[in-house]
Amino acid sequence: MGICEQCGNDYDKVFAVIMGGKTHLFDSFECAIAALAPVCAQCGVRVVGHGVEQEGTIFCCAHCAEREGVHGLVDRG
Repeated sequence: MGICEQCGNDYDKVFAVIMGGKTHLFDSFECAIAALAPVCAQCGVRVVGHGVEQEGTIFCCAHCAEREGVHGLVDRG
């Protein structure tokens, strides 16, 4: 048994995600995404795929980056 750090559920199938040298325990991918996935600086959506980044700012896509005035980023294919 383990406790999900996002929702507090005591679950027999928790899994660990190691990020930045720290171990996190979750009971679902939904909780892991809510806790760890970055948020697009323009639209606020959780970035679950590749996203794009410039100077530490993360966007879900090149379109959102462009809307924020960041030019030249291209979505990964």
